[in-house]
Amino acid sequence: MKQTPAGKPLPPMADMWYRLRRNKAAMFGLGMIVLLILTALAGMVLIDEQTVYATHPDERLLSPGAGHIFGTDDMGRDLFIRVVYGARYSLTFGIVCTLLSLVCGAVLGASAAFFGGKVDSVITFVLDAVICIPNTLLSLSLVAVLGLGFRNLIIAITISSIPSFARIIRSIVLGVVGQEYIEAARAIGVSSARTIFVHVLPNAIGLIIVNAAMNVSGLIMSAAGLSFIGMGIQPPDPEWGAMLSDSLKYMRTCPHIVIFPGLAIVLTALSFNLLGDGLSEALDPRMKE
Repeated sequence: MKQTPAGKPLPPMADMWYRLRRNKAAMFGLGMIVLLILTALAGMVLIDEQTVYATHPDERLLSPGAGHIFGTDDMGRDLFIRVVYGARYSLTFGIVCTLLSLVCGAVLGASAAFFGGKVDSVITFVLDAVICIPNTLLSLSLVAVLGLGFRNLIIAITISSIPSFARIIRSIVLGVVGQEYIEAARAIGVSSARTIFVHVLPNAIGLIIVNAAMNVSGLIMSAAGLSFIGMGIQPPDPEWGAMLSDSLKYMRTCPHIVIFPGLAIVLTALSFNLLGDGLSEALDPRMKE
């Protein structure tokens, strides 16, 4: 473990950050994530919405060049502007759905592990029943029931992701609830809710964060996949999966229309995976010096 000049160990968060900084791949992923977030925010502020949707038939299918960095699509719309503007969709799906799934999964998983008995049996049975349905199929079914749209897609992806988060958090919390300080909290009459949120979850937060970071990329891919097959964001909205689907017919003649939205999806998912791997190593006590 890294120590201060005085010979004292660094605080846990400082120690984690020290070891994370030494992981070049993780820092690359973190840098890319920050860049993507700043790009999405800049796109929301600087890009006029009319520019995103305005068509220019005389400029359709132009190759990348000085006037259009990424070229133009089949409607003459600037691909660079649409890819930048569309970052808001993928990042929102990945981050918001992960946070919502994490909160719901933490409540269910921690409750099952903490209370045990019938509570654990009922929650585990429901989770096992839902998790038997493939995530994509469950998301498709929920979108079919709720209808198309940004909000409904977030709800569908969140619900389909809750069981996996809950099972992971349950297994993590099971390793914490048997500790002596948890028994002491119970003995002095600390309420169950306070014990879970003040004593149990904070001591399992490291592994929870790692799993959350690793799942963001999966949820981004899920949202893009649903839009790709026409069950997510609909054209002409510049969501990356919808852009890929809309441009497949030009893959051979104008490959740039497919390459740039595809690269955006791959780089975003890769960045979150790299950061998740780095956090896993930084929070692993076996990796400490």
